[in-house]
Amino acid sequence: MFLREPTHILLVILVLILLFGAKRLPDSARALGRSLRIFKGELKSDKNPESPNDPDNPSSPPKSE
Repeated sequence: MFLREPTHILLVILVLILLFGAKRLPDSARALGRSLRIFKGELKSDKNPESPNDPDNPSSPPKSE
């Protein structure tokens, strides 16, 4: 489709360098990678929920008397 030719890829890279600057691009890519790593870690922790009998994490609110 759009990015199949090398000239298109080079054009996109050139536009990114012009918009953000050569120094800022690696920092932005590094920050994006860290964010994705944190996001994936949170998704994995949601797949493994804590046990329902955990006293620190009650599944229902305490009953009022």
